[in-house]
Amino acid sequence: MAFRIHDSVVRGEIDNREKGIVRGKIWLEGQPEPIALHLRGNAHPDLAGCFLTFVNPCPRLPHPHQDALNRTQRGVAGDLTAAHKVRVSENSPNMANAVYLEWFSETNGRVVIESADYELSISSPEWHLTPEENEQRAHDVAEAMADFSRKLTEAIERHQRGQKDPEEPWDEHDYERFMKESDSRTDKYIELLEKYGDSDEAETKIAGEMGWEEEISEEDAERRSAWIDEMNRACEEALNEPPPEPEPHREGIDWIRTADDDLRHPLQHRCFESAIDFWHKAEALGLQNLEDRDLDQFLSEFQTTSVKLGGALQGLARGDDYRDNAFTVAYLKRALDHLHKAQAGLEAAAPKNLLPNDLLAAARKELLEIRQGILDLIDQFRR
Repeated sequence: MAFRIHDSVVRGEIDNREKGIVRGKIWLEGQPEPIALHLRGNAHPDLAGCFLTFVNPCPRLPHPHQDALNRTQRGVAGDLTAAHKVRVSENSPNMANAVYLEWFSETNGRVVIESADYELSISSPEWHLTPEENEQRAHDVAEAMADFSRKLTEAIERHQRGQKDPEEPWDEHDYERFMKESDSRTDKYIELLEKYGDSDEAETKIAGEMGWEEEISEEDAERRSAWIDEMNRACEEALNEPPPEPEPHREGIDWIRTADDDLRHPLQHRCFESAIDFWHKAEALGLQNLEDRDLDQFLSEFQTTSVKLGGALQGLARGDDYRDNAFTVAYLKRALDHLHKAQAGLEAAAPKNLLPNDLLAAARKELLEIRQGILDLIDQFRR
Protein backbone atom coordinates (compact mmCIF):
# COMPACT_ATOMS: atom_id res chain seq x y z
CA MET A 1 0.00 0.00 0.00
CA ALA A 2 1.07 3.56 -0.64
CA PHE A 3 2.16 5.91 2.14
CA ARG A 4 -0.50 8.64 2.36
CA ILE A 5 0.89 11.28 4.67
CA HIS A 6 -1.21 14.41 4.03
CA ASP A 7 -2.69 14.39 7.55
CA SER A 8 0.82 14.31 9.06
CA VAL A 9 2.31 17.16 7.02
CA VAL A 10 3.21 20.36 8.89
CA ARG A 11 4.73 22.19 5.93
CA GLY A 12 6.84 21.50 2.88
CA GLU A 13 8.52 22.72 -0.27
CA ILE A 14 8.90 21.32 -3.79
CA ASP A 15 11.59 22.70 -6.11
CA ASN A 16 11.50 21.90 -9.85
CA ARG A 17 13.48 24.92 -11.01
CA GLU A 18 16.15 22.58 -12.42
CA LYS A 19 14.69 20.71 -15.40
CA GLY A 20 14.55 16.95 -14.88
CA ILE A 21 15.17 17.18 -11.12
CA VAL A 22 12.68 17.58 -8.25
CA ARG A 23 14.03 18.41 -4.81
CA GLY A 24 12.01 19.02 -1.71
CA LYS A 25 11.59 18.93 2.04
CA ILE A 26 8.54 17.69 3.95
CA TRP A 27 8.15 18.36 7.69
CA LEU A 28 5.93 15.80 9.47
CA GLU A 29 4.18 15.98 12.82
CA GLY A 30 6.35 14.57 15.59
CA GLN A 31 9.51 14.51 13.45
CA PRO A 32 12.19 17.16 14.18
CA GLU A 33 13.94 16.79 10.82
CA PRO A 34 12.22 16.96 7.42
CA ILE A 35 12.08 14.26 4.78
CA ALA A 36 14.37 15.21 1.87
CA LEU A 37 13.29 14.50 -1.72
CA HIS A 38 15.71 13.78 -4.57
CA LEU A 39 13.61 12.72 -7.54
CA ARG A 40 14.07 12.25 -11.27
CA GLY A 41 11.43 13.84 -13.48
CA ASN A 42 9.33 16.97 -13.70
CA ALA A 43 6.11 18.36 -12.25
CA HIS A 44 2.93 19.03 -14.22
CA PRO A 45 2.96 22.19 -16.36
CA ASP A 46 1.42 24.26 -13.52
CA LEU A 47 4.40 23.55 -11.22
CA ALA A 48 7.16 22.83 -13.76
CA GLY A 49 10.02 25.31 -13.33
CA CYS A 50 8.52 26.57 -10.05
CA PHE A 51 9.28 26.59 -6.33
CA LEU A 52 6.23 25.52 -4.30
CA THR A 53 5.85 26.01 -0.54
CA PHE A 54 2.84 24.82 1.43
CA VAL A 55 1.54 24.83 5.00
CA ASN A 56 -1.08 22.56 6.53
CA PRO A 57 -3.39 24.73 8.72
CA CYS A 58 -5.42 21.74 9.92
CA PRO A 59 -4.77 19.62 13.04
CA ARG A 60 -2.07 17.06 12.27
CA LEU A 61 -1.92 13.37 13.12
CA PRO A 62 1.40 11.49 13.32
CA HIS A 63 1.37 8.78 10.66
CA PRO A 64 1.26 5.34 12.37
CA HIS A 65 4.13 4.07 10.21
CA GLN A 66 6.09 7.25 9.58
CA ASP A 67 9.18 5.80 11.32
CA ALA A 68 9.41 3.40 8.38
CA LEU A 69 9.49 6.30 5.91
CA ASN A 70 13.11 6.80 4.87
CA ARG A 71 14.38 10.28 5.72
CA THR A 72 15.89 10.61 2.24
CA GLN A 73 13.46 9.81 -0.53
CA ARG A 74 15.15 8.96 -3.85
CA GLY A 75 13.26 7.76 -6.87
CA VAL A 76 10.94 8.94 -9.64
CA ALA A 77 8.59 11.91 -9.53
CA GLY A 78 4.95 10.95 -10.04
CA ASP A 79 2.11 13.40 -10.63
CA LEU A 80 3.06 16.71 -8.99
CA THR A 81 0.39 19.39 -9.39
CA ALA A 82 -1.52 22.08 -7.51
CA ALA A 83 -4.51 21.77 -9.84
CA HIS A 84 -5.78 18.27 -9.01
CA LYS A 85 -9.59 18.24 -9.05
CA VAL A 86 -11.41 16.87 -6.00
CA ARG A 87 -15.00 17.05 -4.79
CA VAL A 88 -15.71 19.62 -2.09
CA SER A 89 -17.62 16.93 -0.20
CA GLU A 90 -18.76 13.38 -0.89
CA ASN A 91 -22.28 14.39 -2.01
CA SER A 92 -21.37 17.70 -3.62
CA PRO A 93 -21.03 18.12 -7.40
CA ASN A 94 -18.70 21.12 -6.83
CA MET A 95 -15.00 20.61 -7.46
CA ALA A 96 -11.98 22.28 -5.90
CA ASN A 97 -8.28 22.44 -6.68
CA ALA A 98 -6.03 20.31 -4.50
CA VAL A 99 -2.31 19.92 -4.26
CA TYR A 100 -1.34 16.39 -5.32
CA LEU A 101 2.26 15.35 -4.73
CA GLU A 102 3.20 11.80 -5.66
CA TRP A 103 6.55 10.06 -5.98
CA PHE A 104 7.84 6.51 -6.30
CA SER A 105 10.53 5.91 -3.70
CA GLU A 106 13.30 3.35 -4.07
CA THR A 107 12.80 2.36 -0.40
CA ASN A 108 9.12 2.99 0.37
CA GLY A 109 7.25 2.55 -2.91
CA ARG A 110 4.49 5.02 -3.73
CA VAL A 111 4.09 8.06 -1.45
CA VAL A 112 1.16 10.50 -1.81
CA ILE A 113 0.24 13.88 -0.36
CA GLU A 114 -3.19 15.20 -1.38
CA SER A 115 -5.12 18.06 0.16
CA ALA A 116 -7.42 20.92 -0.79
CA ASP A 117 -6.78 22.62 2.57
CA TYR A 118 -3.10 23.50 2.33
CA GLU A 119 -2.01 27.13 2.01
CA LEU A 120 0.18 27.36 -1.12
CA SER A 121 2.73 29.75 -2.51
CA ILE A 122 4.06 29.20 -6.06
CA SER A 123 6.92 31.13 -7.64
CA SER A 124 6.98 32.26 -11.25
CA PRO A 125 8.28 29.49 -13.56
CA GLU A 126 11.91 29.66 -14.64
CA TRP A 127 11.20 27.42 -17.62
CA HIS A 128 8.24 25.71 -19.32
CA LEU A 129 7.61 22.15 -20.48
CA THR A 130 7.29 21.72 -24.23
CA PRO A 131 4.38 19.52 -25.43
CA GLU A 132 6.88 16.75 -26.18
CA GLU A 133 8.46 17.04 -22.72
CA ASN A 134 5.05 16.94 -21.05
CA GLU A 135 4.16 13.83 -23.04
CA GLN A 136 7.42 12.21 -21.91
CA ARG A 137 6.66 13.24 -18.31
CA ALA A 138 3.26 11.55 -18.45
CA HIS A 139 4.84 8.44 -19.98
CA ASP A 140 7.46 8.25 -17.21
CA VAL A 141 4.79 8.58 -14.51
CA ALA A 142 2.71 5.82 -16.16
CA GLU A 143 5.78 3.56 -16.27
CA ALA A 144 6.52 4.19 -12.59
CA MET A 145 2.90 3.43 -11.67
CA ALA A 146 2.97 0.28 -13.81
CA ASP A 147 6.12 -0.88 -11.99
CA PHE A 148 4.43 -0.24 -8.63
CA SER A 149 1.34 -2.13 -9.84
CA ARG A 150 3.53 -5.08 -10.89
CA LYS A 151 4.89 -5.29 -7.35
CA LEU A 152 1.33 -5.41 -6.01
CA THR A 153 0.59 -8.20 -8.49
CA GLU A 154 3.65 -10.09 -7.26
CA ALA A 155 2.24 -9.94 -3.73
CA ILE A 156 -0.98 -11.53 -4.99
CA GLU A 157 0.93 -14.24 -6.83
CA ARG A 158 3.06 -15.03 -3.76
CA HIS A 159 -0.09 -15.91 -1.84
CA GLN A 160 -1.50 -17.87 -4.78
CA ARG A 161 1.47 -20.25 -4.83
CA GLY A 162 0.65 -23.58 -3.29
CA GLN A 163 -3.09 -22.97 -3.15
CA LYS A 164 -5.12 -26.13 -3.47
CA ASP A 165 -7.80 -26.81 -6.01
CA PRO A 166 -11.16 -25.53 -4.65
CA GLU A 167 -12.56 -29.05 -5.00
CA GLU A 168 -9.96 -30.47 -2.58
CA PRO A 169 -10.35 -30.36 1.21
CA TRP A 170 -8.84 -27.17 2.66
CA ASP A 171 -7.32 -26.72 6.11
CA GLU A 172 -6.95 -23.46 8.07
CA HIS A 173 -3.58 -22.71 6.44
CA ASP A 174 -5.14 -22.97 2.96
CA TYR A 175 -7.82 -20.48 3.98
CA GLU A 176 -5.19 -18.17 5.50
CA ARG A 177 -3.31 -18.10 2.18
CA PHE A 178 -6.57 -17.40 0.37
CA MET A 179 -7.41 -14.52 2.74
CA LYS A 180 -3.95 -12.99 2.33
CA GLU A 181 -4.36 -13.19 -1.43
CA SER A 182 -7.72 -11.44 -1.10
CA ASP A 183 -6.09 -8.73 1.03
CA SER A 184 -3.36 -8.19 -1.57
CA ARG A 185 -5.93 -8.06 -4.36
CA THR A 186 -8.00 -5.52 -2.40
CA ASP A 187 -4.87 -3.42 -1.73
CA LYS A 188 -4.12 -3.31 -5.44
CA TYR A 189 -7.69 -2.35 -6.36
CA ILE A 190 -7.74 0.47 -3.77
CA GLU A 191 -4.43 1.82 -5.07
CA LEU A 192 -5.68 1.82 -8.67
CA LEU A 193 -9.03 3.38 -7.73
CA GLU A 194 -7.29 6.13 -5.76
CA LYS A 195 -4.89 6.79 -8.63
CA TYR A 196 -7.26 6.72 -11.60
CA GLY A 197 -10.67 7.61 -10.12
CA ASP A 198 -14.07 6.15 -11.00
CA SER A 199 -14.78 7.40 -14.54
CA ASP A 200 -15.73 4.98 -17.33
CA GLU A 201 -12.24 5.31 -18.76
CA ALA A 202 -10.72 4.64 -15.34
CA GLU A 203 -12.92 1.58 -14.81
CA THR A 204 -11.66 0.10 -18.09
CA LYS A 205 -8.05 0.81 -17.13
CA ILE A 206 -8.48 -0.66 -13.64
CA ALA A 207 -10.19 -3.75 -15.05
CA GLY A 208 -7.21 -4.31 -17.33
CA GLU A 209 -4.71 -3.87 -14.47
CA MET A 210 -6.69 -6.26 -12.27
CA GLY A 211 -6.89 -8.86 -15.02
CA TRP A 212 -10.67 -8.71 -15.23
CA GLU A 213 -10.70 -8.11 -19.00
CA GLU A 214 -9.94 -11.58 -20.27
CA GLU A 215 -10.60 -13.09 -23.65
CA ILE A 216 -13.30 -15.77 -23.38
CA SER A 217 -15.05 -17.84 -26.00
CA GLU A 218 -18.70 -17.33 -26.91
CA GLU A 219 -19.52 -20.68 -25.29
CA ASP A 220 -17.81 -19.65 -22.04
CA ALA A 221 -19.59 -16.29 -22.12
CA GLU A 222 -22.99 -18.04 -22.43
CA ARG A 223 -22.06 -20.43 -19.62
CA ARG A 224 -21.04 -17.51 -17.40
CA SER A 225 -24.26 -15.64 -18.19
CA ALA A 226 -26.34 -18.72 -17.33
CA TRP A 227 -24.42 -19.14 -14.06
CA ILE A 228 -25.03 -15.48 -13.13
CA ASP A 229 -28.76 -15.87 -13.88
CA GLU A 230 -28.87 -18.99 -11.70
CA MET A 231 -27.12 -17.21 -8.82
CA ASN A 232 -29.49 -14.24 -9.11
CA ARG A 233 -32.50 -16.57 -8.91
CA ALA A 234 -31.04 -18.36 -5.91
CA CYS A 235 -30.39 -15.04 -4.15
CA GLU A 236 -33.91 -13.83 -4.87
CA GLU A 237 -35.39 -17.05 -3.47
CA ALA A 238 -33.20 -16.77 -0.39
CA LEU A 239 -34.38 -13.21 0.23
CA ASN A 240 -38.01 -14.35 0.14
CA GLU A 241 -37.42 -17.12 2.65
CA PRO A 242 -37.74 -16.41 6.38
CA PRO A 243 -34.34 -16.20 8.07
CA PRO A 244 -33.31 -19.36 9.94
CA GLU A 245 -33.78 -19.38 13.68
CA PRO A 246 -30.83 -20.28 15.90
CA GLU A 247 -31.08 -23.41 18.01
CA PRO A 248 -32.80 -22.49 21.31
CA HIS A 249 -30.55 -24.71 23.45
CA ARG A 250 -27.45 -22.86 22.13
CA GLU A 251 -28.59 -19.47 23.48
CA GLY A 252 -25.80 -17.88 25.48
CA ILE A 253 -23.29 -20.24 23.86
CA ASP A 254 -23.48 -19.57 20.11
CA TRP A 255 -25.86 -16.61 20.15
CA ILE A 256 -27.58 -13.92 22.14
CA ARG A 257 -30.27 -11.46 21.14
CA THR A 258 -29.28 -7.82 21.64
CA ALA A 259 -31.47 -4.95 22.75
CA ASP A 260 -31.83 -4.03 19.04
CA ASP A 261 -33.13 -7.57 18.32
CA ASP A 262 -29.92 -8.52 16.49
CA LEU A 263 -28.35 -11.94 16.80
CA ARG A 264 -24.71 -11.93 17.81
CA HIS A 265 -22.20 -14.39 19.12
CA PRO A 266 -21.62 -13.65 22.83
CA LEU A 267 -17.86 -13.15 22.43
CA GLN A 268 -18.24 -10.84 19.43
CA HIS A 269 -20.91 -8.83 21.27
CA ARG A 270 -18.69 -8.53 24.34
CA CYS A 271 -15.73 -7.39 22.26
CA PHE A 272 -17.83 -4.84 20.38
CA GLU A 273 -19.40 -3.37 23.52
CA SER A 274 -16.06 -3.27 25.36
CA ALA A 275 -14.24 -1.58 22.49
CA ILE A 276 -16.92 1.12 22.25
CA ASP A 277 -16.99 1.52 26.04
CA PHE A 278 -13.23 2.10 26.28
CA TRP A 279 -13.39 4.52 23.35
CA HIS A 280 -16.05 6.57 25.16
CA LYS A 281 -14.07 6.48 28.42
CA ALA A 282 -10.97 7.75 26.64
CA GLU A 283 -13.05 10.46 24.99
CA ALA A 284 -14.52 11.51 28.35
CA LEU A 285 -10.98 11.89 29.72
CA GLY A 286 -10.06 14.10 26.76
CA LEU A 287 -7.59 11.53 25.49
CA GLN A 288 -8.96 11.50 21.95
CA ASN A 289 -7.52 14.99 21.50
CA LEU A 290 -4.02 13.94 22.55
CA GLU A 291 -3.52 12.21 19.19
CA ASP A 292 -1.33 9.58 20.83
CA ARG A 293 -0.38 6.94 18.27
CA ASP A 294 -0.17 4.03 20.76
CA LEU A 295 -3.47 4.83 22.44
CA ASP A 296 -5.08 5.14 19.00
CA GLN A 297 -3.68 1.71 18.10
CA PHE A 298 -5.22 0.17 21.23
CA LEU A 299 -8.65 1.67 20.56
CA SER A 300 -8.76 1.13 16.78
CA GLU A 301 -7.35 -2.42 16.83
CA PHE A 302 -9.76 -3.37 19.62
CA GLN A 303 -12.67 -2.24 17.45
CA THR A 304 -11.21 -4.04 14.43
CA THR A 305 -11.06 -7.22 16.51
CA SER A 306 -14.81 -7.04 17.05
CA VAL A 307 -15.36 -6.61 13.29
CA LYS A 308 -13.24 -9.68 12.51
CA LEU A 309 -15.04 -11.69 15.17
CA GLY A 310 -18.31 -10.70 13.53
CA GLY A 311 -17.07 -12.05 10.21
CA ALA A 312 -15.99 -15.29 11.85
CA LEU A 313 -19.00 -15.92 14.10
CA GLN A 314 -22.05 -14.08 12.71
CA GLY A 315 -23.23 -17.06 10.67
CA LEU A 316 -22.94 -19.30 13.72
CA ALA A 317 -25.03 -16.86 15.75
CA ARG A 318 -27.75 -16.73 13.07
CA GLY A 319 -27.79 -20.47 12.64
CA ASP A 320 -26.93 -20.36 8.93
CA ASP A 321 -23.17 -20.98 9.00
CA TYR A 322 -22.31 -23.76 6.55
CA ARG A 323 -18.60 -22.96 6.18
CA ASP A 324 -15.76 -25.30 6.96
CA ASN A 325 -14.53 -25.22 10.54
CA ALA A 326 -11.07 -24.61 9.08
CA PHE A 327 -12.34 -21.36 7.51
CA THR A 328 -13.68 -20.18 10.87
CA VAL A 329 -10.36 -21.00 12.53
CA ALA A 330 -8.48 -18.97 9.93
CA TYR A 331 -10.87 -16.04 10.46
CA LEU A 332 -10.53 -16.26 14.25
CA LYS A 333 -6.75 -16.18 13.91
CA ARG A 334 -7.11 -12.88 12.03
CA ALA A 335 -9.17 -11.49 14.90
CA LEU A 336 -6.50 -12.70 17.32
CA ASP A 337 -3.82 -10.87 15.37
CA HIS A 338 -5.70 -7.58 15.71
CA LEU A 339 -6.26 -8.22 19.41
CA HIS A 340 -2.51 -8.69 19.88
CA LYS A 341 -1.96 -5.32 18.16
CA ALA A 342 -4.48 -3.77 20.57
CA GLN A 343 -2.55 -5.24 23.49
CA ALA A 344 0.73 -3.93 22.08
CA GLY A 345 -0.74 -0.43 21.71
CA LEU A 346 -2.08 -0.51 25.27
CA GLU A 347 1.28 -1.57 26.72
CA ALA A 348 3.12 1.07 24.70
CA ALA A 349 0.72 3.73 26.00
CA ALA A 350 0.90 2.53 29.63
CA PRO A 351 4.23 4.19 30.59
CA LYS A 352 2.91 7.55 29.38
CA ASN A 353 0.32 7.55 32.19
CA LEU A 354 -2.44 8.54 29.79
CA LEU A 355 -4.94 6.16 31.39
CA PRO A 356 -5.81 6.03 35.10
CA ASN A 357 -4.48 2.89 36.77
CA ASP A 358 -7.92 1.37 37.28
CA LEU A 359 -8.86 1.89 33.62
CA LEU A 360 -5.52 0.49 32.47
CA ALA A 361 -5.97 -2.60 34.64
CA ALA A 362 -9.55 -3.09 33.40
CA ALA A 363 -8.42 -2.84 29.77
CA ARG A 364 -5.63 -5.37 30.29
CA LYS A 365 -8.03 -7.79 31.98
CA GLU A 366 -10.65 -7.43 29.25
CA LEU A 367 -8.17 -7.97 26.43
CA LEU A 368 -6.74 -11.06 28.12
CA GLU A 369 -10.19 -12.58 28.71
CA ILE A 370 -11.32 -11.93 25.13
CA ARG A 371 -8.03 -13.40 23.91
CA GLN A 372 -8.69 -16.55 25.92
CA GLY A 373 -12.21 -16.70 24.50
CA ILE A 374 -10.83 -16.59 20.95
CA LEU A 375 -8.25 -19.30 21.75
CA ASP A 376 -10.99 -21.51 23.23
CA LEU A 377 -13.10 -21.12 20.08
CA ILE A 378 -10.10 -21.92 17.86
CA ASP A 379 -9.52 -25.08 19.87
CA GLN A 380 -13.21 -25.98 19.67
CA PHE A 381 -13.41 -25.60 15.89
CA ARG A 382 -10.15 -27.47 15.39
CA ARG A 383 -11.64 -30.41 17.26
